[in-house]
Amino acid sequence: MTQEELTKWALANGWQMIAGCPSLTKPSSPKEAIVRMALKATVVNLEVKKPAGKWEKVSGAAYANVEADEETGLPRGLGLDTIPGFTMLMRDNKDRQVFAKMK
Repeated sequence: MTQEELTKWALANGWQMIAGCPSLTKPSSPKEAIVRMALKATVVNLEVKKPAGKWEKVSGAAYANVEADEETGLPRGLGLDTIPGFTMLMRDNKDRQVFAKMK
């Protein structure tokens, strides 16, 4: 996947652009990113914000090594499907966006 494809996928699946990075937020604080995809020139890093406010890299891969799952479209190679809690957090963020549009 390319940087543009990852961004498009993220925005369609509950992520939002915060400080130039596709990010997920806490349900209780929807303006503060707690997970982000740092899109670099040749690699994408998945980072989690620690309680002290510092970003910690939890996984990363070259764009060439990130592939969309044929069934779900979820990018493989970043650990989004194996790291506990990310799937639920993405679902919460997407649900919040859908319900916000309904108002």
